Amino acid sequence: GGLQITASHNPVQWNGLKPFSPDGSVFDRGLGERLIELIESQEFSFTSWEGLGQLEVLEDVAGPHIGRVLSLVNQDAIRSRKFKVVLDCNHGSGAVATPQLLKQLGCEVVVLGGTADGQFEHIPEPLAENLTGLCDAVREAGADAGFAQDPDADRLAIVDNKGRYIGEELTLALAADHVLARTPGVFVVNGSTSRINADIASKHGCEFVRSWVGEANVTAMMKEKNAILGGEGNGGVIEPKVGYVRDSFVSMAYVLDGLADGQRTLAEWADSLPSYTIVKDKLTCPREKVEAACEALRSSFGDATPTEGDGLRLDWDNRWVQVRASNTEPIIRVIAEAPDETLARNLCADAVTIVEKAVA
Repeated sequence: GGLQITASHNPVQWNGLKPFSPDGSVFDRGLGERLIELIESQEFSFTSWEGLGQLEVLEDVAGPHIGRVLSLVNQDAIRSRKFKVVLDCNHGSGAVATPQLLKQLGCEVVVLGGTADGQFEHIPEPLAENLTGLCDAVREAGADAGFAQDPDADRLAIVDNKGRYIGEELTLALAADHVLARTPGVFVVNGSTSRINADIASKHGCEFVRSWVGEANVTAMMKEKNAILGGEGNGGVIEPKVGYVRDSFVSMAYVLDGLADGQRTLAEWADSLPSYTIVKDKLTCPREKVEAACEALRSSFGDATPTEGDGLRLDWDNRWVQVRASNTEPIIRVIAEAPDETLARNLCADAVTIVEKAVA
């Protein structure tokens, strides 16, 4: 197995441990439960430091990974375009090797936060309100794209050539639009990811499957369905040919490959896709009241198609809303999406009001 020391997008005072299974993917539910049981039982042996094994530090730790990513795309076509890219690593682990990847693809790279010391220059989650500096930098540089990684570099948010934040949700959608056009197959996303991905799967005649929220759940479903591609709407593309993990390197390579292949700007490509607004909110809620919240929501929207399991998701022809408990905090997340921003915000607000009354 493996262990990654990371707090991902959480604030600087946090740290975390992400375990990996022997096949290189994050733990699924079964392995995670076994690990927690083992830790809580304390039925394991301790050893002194000299008995812990051997340490090997690789000279080019990212080389094999970059090689796999490069094998996915038309490197010559990308290099011929000489793309100019602004990369915001925000002093996270992406600073170690992402510039190396982009330069191997012939890009002129402007790096922000290029020292991997964890001293974040802005709030680390790659959301619109945290990336105004990247948007400005793209406009000032006249760049073709802006890429923003979270601190452990598995998520990617994108700024187009106009300096417009097009977000995390479009990262997976752009990659899927490019990949499924060339290699049709099963496409897996989680239940909180934008419906634009269902539209893209339909456009390319591909089977579309939703899993429970969580990288481990997406990868488990991908393996079950032998999926060609998967991911989550938080900017996480999962490419089985590289590994069953979210990967910002894969995301960048596929976006650049799509730009080179389509001979269009990033703004033109993004604007050609279906448009939705996704709105997210959260409220404090004890876990034992989540079921009551779901039932209240179901009762209030009897004309919607319900999907149970990972909380409750309600679908209409052109919109959806989901309520689910957080895996890490005593909160309920409420997510709504619709073609119109006002409709999406109203749907989310209505759901929050219903849930608040149910858990009061």
